Order: sequence, then structure tokens, then C-alpha cells
Amino acid sequence: MILGRVVVASHNPDKVKEVEAVLTRLRGDIEIVRGLTWPYVEETESTLAGNALLKARMACAATGLVAIGDDTGLEVRALSGAPGVTTARFAGPDASYADNVTKLLEELEGMTDRAAVFRTVVALVHPDGTELIAEGALQGAITHRPRGSGGFGYDPVFEVDGRTLAEIGPDEKSEISHRARALRALAALVGSQPAG
Repeated sequence: MILGRVVVASHNPDKVKEVEAVLTRLRGDIEIVRGLTWPYVEETESTLAGNALLKARMACAATGLVAIGDDTGLEVRALSGAPGVTTARFAGPDASYADNVTKLLEELEGMTDRAAVFRTVVALVHPDGTELIAEGALQGAITHRPRGSGGFGYDPVFEVDGRTLAEIGPDEKSEISHRARALRALAALVGSQPAG
């Protein structure tokens, strides 16, 4: 399947930048189109896959381009898998990155089990009706305080092999992150599809 012009179905510039960095490295036939608009999509589904598809379908319908949407959940073992599908709005519907991190650290205060997994599901919706879904996961642990100045979201408190995602550079993050793993899996799926 040849992709060509693609829109990233997100209004979050940090996420768009990260997706673009990974995808353009994986596929030489992709041009990420910026500056287009579509209605805001409420994440009303109960799964990451459902929300990723909602966003990709809306962006595809509004732009007529191939759209890639994603949804990411942080699953913390001591919190029975929370925040999960509500990761982006853990501290409320208008929560900032810092608000969400603060709430997470408060919920884990005094707990020794800090194991967590970041899970991303990406969905590709093609104007011809083709839909593909792929997933990537990254095992780690939640730190006791934020560390690092890079990344976004929960990156300052998600530690992998002794460093938080905010302490590693964007190039390395584009290799190891949950989103990068999901996008690599999606690229493999796209590569297995016949050219249409």
C-alpha cells in the first residue's frame, strides 16, 4: 500500500511531531500534511483502539487523506491498570501535563510497586475504506518525582532502564517508545498490503 499524503489525526503538536519523526524514518513514501482542520473528537470509546479509530476516521472523512490516529494509555499495576484509557484526562477534562503527573504521584504516594506499562494503539484509515490497527508497549516504572526536560505528558516520571523518557533524547525516544513501536508495527502492516 502506498501512503503518500498523510494527516496525523491529533490536535496535540507534541504528538504530531513525534509521529512524524518516526513515520518519515520508516517510510519514504509519506508526506505529513499540516495545517488542515477537522472537528474535535471526544474520546468516548472504552478502549484505546476504539478512540484511535474515532480520531482517524474523523480526520480521514474531513480531509480526504489517509489518516493516522492514536490513543495512549499508561497502565500502573498498583492502580489496577489506571489511568488507562483516561490517561490524557486523569486529573480532569482540562488537565495539563503537570496536573496529570501530580495526580499520578499523589495516587502512588507510599506505594513501593511502581511498575507500569505505556501502551499505544495506532489506527490507519484510508479513504478507500481500509482500516489497520497496530499496538506497541513499553515496560517501565513510575519515579517518585519528575526528572528530565524533554518529552511531554508523563515522560518525566516514566522510567526505563534507569532513565525517564524525559531524560533521553528525541532520537532515542523515537527508537524505543511505545508510540514508535506501534508505528513500526503499523508500517509493517502497511507494507504487507497490496498497492491499490
